[in-house]
Amino acid sequence: MESQSKVDRAYSFEFFPPRTPEGKVKLRETWKQLGQLQPKFFSVTFGAGGSTQAGTLETVIEIRAAGFQAAPHLSCVASTREELKAQLERYRASGIRHIVALRGDLPSGLAASGELRYANELVQFIRAETGDWFHIEVACYPEYHPQTRNADDEVRNFKRKVEAGANSAITQYFYNADAYYRFIDACEAAGITIPIVPGIMPIGNFSQLARFSDACGSEIPRWMRVRLESYRDDTAAIRAFGLDVVTRLCDDLLRSGAPGLHFYTLNQAGLTSTIWQRLGL
Repeated sequence: MESQSKVDRAYSFEFFPPRTPEGKVKLRETWKQLGQLQPKFFSVTFGAGGSTQAGTLETVIEIRAAGFQAAPHLSCVASTREELKAQLERYRASGIRHIVALRGDLPSGLAASGELRYANELVQFIRAETGDWFHIEVACYPEYHPQTRNADDEVRNFKRKVEAGANSAITQYFYNADAYYRFIDACEAAGITIPIVPGIMPIGNFSQLARFSDACGSEIPRWMRVRLESYRDDTAAIRAFGLDVVTRLCDDLLRSGAPGLHFYTLNQAGLTSTIWQRLGL
């Protein structure tokens, strides 16, 4: 494939905080390998109700100490304003200027959703507490959030985050490029002008992907699902097919003017690196 320009495009890689010493060693190897690709930033997720917040900050600080940009996630679900304020202060005190602000999912067994119910309220809170200190990244859903009733609601909900002070957005992953293009058209029609970077999920394990997709509302197109099911436990065939599909998707998105790509790495470097090389990045 032809080389894709990196100029003015935001390429980024997402990790989750490891819970074991072995996981920490493995993630360190992963971000060092992906760091050679010179992404704009790495992002590190924040567990439900802040369940991994110490690991989030620790991972971000380690990545930043190596000379890379890193953005911690912050979710408001099951958190009080005081807890969120304290977390923002920890991020600021560490010199962090980039943050991914999300509502988050309610941890199982918890009935209370916290003092802030929606991501736009969190963005508004961050701006009220910290002014323009943070570049705020938010999420959006080309194929609709599982709790969204219709397409217009999705755009309206997203616009509330933008009006509250979001600087840019990352989409939930998808495999149907037309869903992204339709969403971009709808956002432009609604006056939304911030960059909307497509989220990309490499495919290495079909049962895991199906589980994720059912939970988050991302559609696996029927033709893909049938092909992936036909490979059964043939991991090499699944990976080869996944690499072809996802590379074509990324190439299509970049040629159509997407402002970058955000890879959900699942703390693995291999598939993302191969897609990157195939794209000529």
